[in-house]
Amino acid sequence: MAYVVRGLAREGSFRVLAVECREVVEEVRRLQGLSPTATAALGRAIAGVALLAADLKAGRVMLQINGGGPLGEILAEGDAEGNLRGTVANPWVHPEPQAGKLAVGAAVGKNGFLSVVRDLGLKEPYQGSVALVSGEIARDLAYYLTVSEQIPSAVALGVLVDTDGSVKEAGGFMVQRMPSASEEDITAAEKALSEVPAVTEMLSEGLKPEEILERLFPGRIEILGKKELRYRCRCSRERVEAALAALGKEELEEMLRKGEPAQVSCHFCRKEYVLSLEDLRRLLEDLEKRG
Repeated sequence: MAYVVRGLAREGSFRVLAVECREVVEEVRRLQGLSPTATAALGRAIAGVALLAADLKAGRVMLQINGGGPLGEILAEGDAEGNLRGTVANPWVHPEPQAGKLAVGAAVGKNGFLSVVRDLGLKEPYQGSVALVSGEIARDLAYYLTVSEQIPSAVALGVLVDTDGSVKEAGGFMVQRMPSASEEDITAAEKALSEVPAVTEMLSEGLKPEEILERLFPGRIEILGKKELRYRCRCSRERVEAALAALGKEELEEMLRKGEPAQVSCHFCRKEYVLSLEDLRRLLEDLEKRG
């Protein structure tokens, strides 16, 4: 079962979160036919957005990464109910591995930006953005949180891809310094972060998210909440119709002149929607009625 936990460490000196999301990343890989490198990159983004959305009471968070590399834009989204989804522009990209490791940084690139959009159901979503520093995603997300949201943070994300391309492990953790942290707390956290094994190594050992946090701060963890996670796409026929209507009257009239049904594929789940000529006429009539 995929889930995320959140808590406090060292008597409230740090906010800590950890996630295990192998099932979600594997489902995305299967639906989109991702290459191993695309799986690792998008999987890291999905784990990252799961951490960002862990304490949402309503709304959703989107993580956008575009480093100018061959993978193109990466999108990952999580909501208050624990639903996750993600997509990558060029899912087949698979550069030559470097030193036995997938070349995620090279595939993502670092000549671009990482953005976080928080849609909490208010009038306008909040959006922050920073320049990428590595293209490896975890370090970039930590930089974003530290610079844009003014919360000193450490982030680790990992995806282990099997020889057949399937996902063996996926998850991550986040440590955020609270104002009450003393110099002793900060030194202890820095030491723990420098010594902790890679996320995928700990997951491969069988550690649960709570146990990963315990590995970081032995005996000093207070778990505050746990949320189950699942893959779920928000696409629907109604959303597709709304998107086509947003194109405007001229575009709909052009579609009708061609005399062919409109075919729309969801970028996230690859579901195909077909709108007949009658559907297109109805959308056009609705637009004309609205003036």
